[in-house]
Amino acid sequence: MDSKTASASKEGSCPVDHSSFAAMSGKPAPTSKASSCPVDHASLAALGGKSTPPSQPSASTTTSSSSSGCPVDHTGSSTPLNPLNMMPNLSQTPAAEQEAALPTARTQSSIPRSDAKSTWEYPSPQQFYNALVRKGYETPVHEVSGMVDIHNFLNEACWDEIRKWEKRFHCDCKDLKLKKFQGRPKDLTPKARVYSWFGVDKPFDRHDWTVDRCGEDVRYVLDYYSSPDEMPGMPVFNVDVRPALDSPSAIFDRARMGAQRIWEKVFGAPAEEEE
Repeated sequence: MDSKTASASKEGSCPVDHSSFAAMSGKPAPTSKASSCPVDHASLAALGGKSTPPSQPSASTTTSSSSSGCPVDHTGSSTPLNPLNMMPNLSQTPAAEQEAALPTARTQSSIPRSDAKSTWEYPSPQQFYNALVRKGYETPVHEVSGMVDIHNFLNEACWDEIRKWEKRFHCDCKDLKLKKFQGRPKDLTPKARVYSWFGVDKPFDRHDWTVDRCGEDVRYVLDYYSSPDEMPGMPVFNVDVRPALDSPSAIFDRARMGAQRIWEKVFGAPAEEEE
């Protein structure tokens, strides 16, 4: 297992109406393209809150969730892209044939940016809706705000997982920041590919987040899976968060994390507490 389990339910820290999310049914129409959030809005919209259970070994579990900035394959797009997230800038203007107005206010995340003394900003419900329209998905307008809440919550949970990795193995850096991110839904990670050979469903999305570790760029890989609902109307997503195997340090961190988790399962306490 390469990431710890982070779970949140409707009764706990998740600010989402899961019943409305369960009713989602993204219906693909003939076009495609993207948005601006670290989770593929269209991928989740297409799931419609219905899970395909992966018997997936140990990924970080998030019951309901959220995000910002959507990584998409922009091949062939003529729209200028933001190099920090490889996405076009989305309009706040209502889409053609949009049935009702959507809020245009944007929420500030808790995730620090490396290029400014501020945090990343999540898309507004209107921008989120425009992203879905751009990708060719028909989504009921009244469900969009709930979808935005879910995405934002998921992003915060993913950042928290990255911080746990960094705190455990690189606690000397106190100023961790997210430099850039990119969606790579069509690129299967080696780990996900191996899991698929053993019957585990492939992730519905994948993101690469580049973290600024006090001046050092470190890439993290995030595989997004859907799982069976824990309760009716309460969808569950598993996000496997781990450092990409780009350096000897990352390989060592992954090996240490694996060993520590085996220790915890066998002895019931973190290895470092027993030293």
